[in-house]
Amino acid sequence: MDIIASNFKKGSVHIRVTDSDDLWYLSHIIEPGDFVKGKTTRKMKIGDGDNAKVIKKTITVKIDAETVDTGAGSVTLRINGKIKEGPEDIPKDSYHSISLEEGSECWIEKPQWLSYHKQKLEEASEKKFAYLICLFDREEAIFALTQKHGYEILVKIAGDVQKKGKTTTITHDFHQEIIKALETYAGRFAPEAIIVASPAFYKDDLYKKITNKDLKKKIVLAICSSISERALDEIFRRPELAKTLEHSRAREEQLIVEELLSEIQKNNLAAYGWNDVLNAGNAGAIRSLIVTDNFIRQKKDEKEYVELDTLMKHIDTLKGNIHIISSDLESGKKVDGLGGIAALLRYKIQ
Repeated sequence: MDIIASNFKKGSVHIRVTDSDDLWYLSHIIEPGDFVKGKTTRKMKIGDGDNAKVIKKTITVKIDAETVDTGAGSVTLRINGKIKEGPEDIPKDSYHSISLEEGSECWIEKPQWLSYHKQKLEEASEKKFAYLICLFDREEAIFALTQKHGYEILVKIAGDVQKKGKTTTITHDFHQEIIKALETYAGRFAPEAIIVASPAFYKDDLYKKITNKDLKKKIVLAICSSISERALDEIFRRPELAKTLEHSRAREEQLIVEELLSEIQKNNLAAYGWNDVLNAGNAGAIRSLIVTDNFIRQKKDEKEYVELDTLMKHIDTLKGNIHIISSDLESGKKVDGLGGIAALLRYKIQ
């Protein structure tokens, strides 16, 4: 995301969407009651009777946001609401929508930009550190690419290996297939680093077979317990990758959820579930709120988002941290299992 201009005192920010990750962030920045200004198209009728034509005209409007919806494939974000400013021939207070996608520009006006809004805006505008991850053993491999708020699985491949008790003819080298895929994805995505992980010694054997010096320079070896999406989340917590993944938001989220689970296990400084978190928030005891995008979406669908928004604003005024994490990640699934919302506390409450 490019922040073209910002004036938080006047409550206005002008941004440009540079990739699909930005839409995830904007879906949590833009809220009902905000004003959003941008270009859109509107069908216009020209002429009357049989000679009438309907054309699409590009216009710039400002709408009072009521709903924010992610489009199919998460490649568009649609903001719906009443038009407050626009061309003279467009009725004010008529409903319209602005769709944002890669390359779109818009202006966002808020009554108040809270620190967690600014945090999400800053995260989206930071340099995108992409890491290529390959988990493999003797039978299968998973390739994934990190995003600003998680990762995308690129491909899963299976090797043609000899099974115990069976005699088969192996026609290709699975390691060479993996190396070829690493070279292809490294060229396509230009990752900061390439994490190659496996149980046991498989990673070391593969590393010895790599002859491409440029590829080899980017590779960092690590250990994983299995070849699965759960193991991908495990990678972000590996101590040997602390330096490599220092700019990874996914690692940061994994660690905060691990701290939460540790506090819950000790029955110490943690609360989870809507009622307990709300009580802790009202007591001013929350130092870090952890909430999933599924929980936020649920509150909006149930028309109960105002209560959650009030809680987040209260935590914000008390200098607490707010972490909105994706339910697509293992860390987000764990928090969803706790009710979708949890908190680390400053002090224990009854």
